[in-house]
Amino acid sequence: MISPFLSTLPLLLGFSWPPEAYLWFKTLHIVGVVVWFAGLFYLVRLFIYHREAEDLVPELRQPFQAQYALMERRLANIITTPGMVVAVTMAIGLLTVQPLWLHQGWMHAKLALVAALLAYHVFCYRLMGQLQAGSCAWSPRQLRALNELPTLLLVLVVMLVVFKGQFPTGAATWFMVFLVVFMAASIQFYARWRRLREERLAAESAS
Repeated sequence: MISPFLSTLPLLLGFSWPPEAYLWFKTLHIVGVVVWFAGLFYLVRLFIYHREAEDLVPELRQPFQAQYALMERRLANIITTPGMVVAVTMAIGLLTVQPLWLHQGWMHAKLALVAALLAYHVFCYRLMGQLQAGSCAWSPRQLRALNELPTLLLVLVVMLVVFKGQFPTGAATWFMVFLVVFMAASIQFYARWRRLREERLAAESAS
């Protein structure tokens, strides 16, 4: 139902795509995805710093949190969301040029993952509002774990686009999954080690 509509959309609007339209849509889509993910990765990192600033002494806490709140708003509104808009708009353009993709299982899976990314994007705005209102219940450790989610989604989306209907399930695939999980776990262990080390040093200084 959607595929015939997308294939006839240019005709309904009174024009046809030039031959190079696919390449332009693909190029701008990749640029949009890179910008979008760069913003998502750094945005939640700012959330972590914002929460950790609550442990500072009162005279430092307020200016640090105000600066983080400003950086979060600018990153979300000037970089992350425009990147998302470009990525999604160019993806729609690609589907008008290649509407048959909508009949293929890999595209259905990719669209489901993109829907999850859009939900994550919206949830980041919710967290940003809570942080600025001082009502965020997420700990820095939980935010670090949350920050790994777009990495996993990105790996899955790229694999779907590259392999399409021949999605691999062999040893190499499981090795890549292991590497992603290992990297995420390493980041969590390092963050925990650093926090415990800082607490130990602070206790030694106090004694």
